[in-house]
Amino acid sequence: MEMESCVPPGFRFHPTEEELLGYYLKRKVNSLKIDLDVIVDIDLYRMEPWDIQDRCRLGYEEQNEWYFFSHKDKKYPTGTRTNRATAAGFWKATGRDKAVLSKNRLIGMRKTLVFYNGRAPNGRKSDWIMHEYRLQTIEHAPPQAS
Repeated sequence: MEMESCVPPGFRFHPTEEELLGYYLKRKVNSLKIDLDVIVDIDLYRMEPWDIQDRCRLGYEEQNEWYFFSHKDKKYPTGTRTNRATAAGFWKATGRDKAVLSKNRLIGMRKTLVFYNGRAPNGRKSDWIMHEYRLQTIEHAPPQAS
């Protein structure tokens, strides 16, 4: 399914992490209208990284960053582990999650993932990198010192 660009000529979409979380993701989670339809919904685990760019393209210029919404796929129906596998490989988390702040207040977290071709533990690391954002909720808040 080809998505026709709905942005005006010269439009550049380079949101800050604060804007991605505080406006776009927060509105999406709360089923509120987003003023300009610039972030598409995809099923990340039913497509390969090299297919994402065709689904998420904005305008007509070359891009090396794409934005999309996707639900996390659970590895087991009753568990909390995330399934990040595709037909050709898997997304593997790397490093520590980074806090995203707004006015010195924690609003969410960013997880960095790298795509590996093949199956774990023998996958081959690729050049595909993804940042996964999540809103900070009470149940996911860091422990408080007392």
